[in-house]
Amino acid sequence: MSAVPEYMLPLNPNLIDTLVAGGDSGWIPNDLEGKAFIKVLFVGEENGQWAVLFRWKKGYVAAPHKHLSSAHTYIISGKLEIRDAVLEAGDYIYERNGMIHDKTEALEDTEYFFLCEGPLVFFDDNGITGYFGWEEVSRMKAGYEAAASATSAT
Repeated sequence: MSAVPEYMLPLNPNLIDTLVAGGDSGWIPNDLEGKAFIKVLFVGEENGQWAVLFRWKKGYVAAPHKHLSSAHTYIISGKLEIRDAVLEAGDYIYERNGMIHDKTEALEDTEYFFLCEGPLVFFDDNGITGYFGWEEVSRMKAGYEAAASATSAT
């Protein structure tokens, strides 16, 4: 690598890349019926971003929700119905801050990459039913890892 001019060096000399090896993180159950799973790739505590892989079995329906930030979705395999569109493997969708989904449904077993810039808020006819952001993603991952560690210790 060629020498980097001093004016281009990072102010924080401790900056490093974040690598998540595919086998290092498990699929965390994300519903009560065993149809939705999440693999946490990244949580940005400094800015609220979170990146995950979702794996949904055919027929899984995510509850109505509103994006309180923008999000990027890339379909790896399967088919996902979002609003009046059907996304298939290779499709990408940018979801603007403020987007509302009445439901999101897996039309086939589906796996997709999701990068969210902030939280989602879930709702029904009676009001807010849930909130999901970087802190919830972190807690979910920590709980899963603690349970896995306890299981392997016995």
